[in-house]
Amino acid sequence: MDLQALSDFNLVAAHGGFGRAARVSGRSKATLSRRVAELEQGLGVRLIERGSQSLRLTDEGRSLHERTRGLLSEIAEAGEAVVLGASTPKGRLRVSAPVVFAHMALARIGARFALAYPEVELEIVAEDRKVDPVEDGYDLVIRIDPSPDERLVGRRFLNDERLIVAPPGVSRPVQTTDSEACVVKAVLLSTTPPGSVWRMGSAAGSEIALKPEPILRLSSLLMVRDAVLAGAGAALLPKLLVAEDIEAGRLAYWGTHAGPPVEIWALQSSRRLIGAKVRAFLDVVEKAFPEKSFVPPI
Repeated sequence: MDLQALSDFNLVAAHGGFGRAARVSGRSKATLSRRVAELEQGLGVRLIERGSQSLRLTDEGRSLHERTRGLLSEIAEAGEAVVLGASTPKGRLRVSAPVVFAHMALARIGARFALAYPEVELEIVAEDRKVDPVEDGYDLVIRIDPSPDERLVGRRFLNDERLIVAPPGVSRPVQTTDSEACVVKAVLLSTTPPGSVWRMGSAAGSEIALKPEPILRLSSLLMVRDAVLAGAGAALLPKLLVAEDIEAGRLAYWGTHAGPPVEIWALQSSRRLIGAKVRAFLDVVEKAFPEKSFVPPI
């Protein structure tokens, strides 16, 4: 069996079609289609149903994909492991990251990495969907407060906090009773459930409860931040998103939201070894946050 043709078939099967597989791999649809056809001819069975709007594997194709995709990954990683110690990072490196973190930190980190490792073609995709490193063709995914997943391994490289901020000049509320929360005009994410309460520490060591009264709901944290900058109301936002605005006086800091810190992790498939290019990228990321906390760039 031709391992390259088998690898191309698994690429197409994993990405749900020739077009998407071509975009991820940088190879042409015609080449991938030809290689899959050669594999089918060699095996004497049909692996993919042609003619439908979306790719559909035959029973034989599904069985072959399930039984060989892990083996091919192990073969590739075994070869990489042989040269890992002495190799220079090179090749394509795809990273998926949440939109806010990508915009606030990864452009600068990516530039440092690209200058240090010119033989690596780095692609960073900013997206908030939950991707699968293997199925979506990523070497590394960055996630905020990830749930345990036995298919993924990695490390926490940054802690962040959620801050309550407001336009400058808006008075910080003072709680007058222990039982009632202070109502504040607020800009909320569309996904914020009704009845939410913000809790922040006070100078006396107790917590102040704030009840956000939404005057505007938006679908992204970047939009919420911009609305607060425009004077719309208070908001609960990540420190890494608003630290520079607070330092510059564009936003007023009311307090830090009570609760555990926000953890940001870099993860990859547990079936893969940490290759030279992934290891190098993680080193650059961790050097950007030596105290595992976000500090606004000077």
